Amino acid sequence: MGVVLQNLQNVVPLRRARLRKDVEVLRHIFGVQKFDMGIICVDNRRIQRLNHIYRKKRQPTDVLAFPFYEDLRPGKIPCALQRDEYNLGDIFLGVEYVMQQCKETSQDLHAALTVVSAHGICHLLGYRHETEEEWNEMQQKESYILSEFNRLTGSHLEPLTKRCTLDM
Repeated sequence: MGVVLQNLQNVVPLRRARLRKDVEVLRHIFGVQKFDMGIICVDNRRIQRLNHIYRKKRQPTDVLAFPFYEDLRPGKIPCALQRDEYNLGDIFLGVEYVMQQCKETSQDLHAALTVVSAHGICHLLGYRHETEEEWNEMQQKESYILSEFNRLTGSHLEPLTKRCTLDM
């Protein structure tokens, strides 16, 4: 099955094939290409509703991750015993929110969505950023993943900044 990419919004024009290809490269770098995952692209209204339900925050955000393996230690690959356990979970991308951020910073939307997807995959693999220590660990992993992505694809992606993510 691999990556199931759904676009449930029509606010932002999206090139799904490019995002799917980038996520396949990320899965390879993370070493989780055997695992299925869902990526669902949503608008501000939908991501805000999810953020409110699951995180008690009343604003839209760039990414929400719902891991299949909730107690995974950061950096550990899940031990799947049966076929239906080869699932990392789902990532919701707030593409309208990301687009607004890109306009403010003159960033490329698809590059930003790839970075946000890497951040979401980190969350599916047990990384958190509720403390400074967790943030540093996750930032190191993201930096490594994106530097490998850049090396393999000739891109110039940068990890998310602390300002954007600690207040999520």
